[in-house]
Amino acid sequence: MTINDPEVVAELEVLYPLYEQALVTNDVEKLVEMFWAGPQVMRFGVTENLYGPEELEAFRKARPAANLARTVERLDIASFGRDFASITLEFERITGSTIVRGRQSQVWVRFPQGWRIVQAHVSLLPA
Repeated sequence: MTINDPEVVAELEVLYPLYEQALVTNDVEKLVEMFWAGPQVMRFGVTENLYGPEELEAFRKARPAANLARTVERLDIASFGRDFASITLEFERITGSTIVRGRQSQVWVRFPQGWRIVQAHVSLLPA
């Protein structure tokens, strides 16, 4: 198995900014598309645990679209073979006069229709 195949990493380096753009602009359609539609898909957020594509989509549609901008401070991609990868990052977001720091991890799998996120986790660091 090849770890960090340059071609695979390059593919994800192109895809991740599309996810980030969809996230900060609240492009629900694009965000839903980037997640796998299988029943085992999951996302653990700061205040929610979401299981299955229906819960993820409902969360995206109900989420407030204000104050979503953030700065990615560190981004790491690790690929394992041609069809499995993880992306982890640290971010900062300004809310009022406070800087909120957080982290995110995603597991990506290549399906016949392309790369999809199958698991994700977002958490905030204590102030």
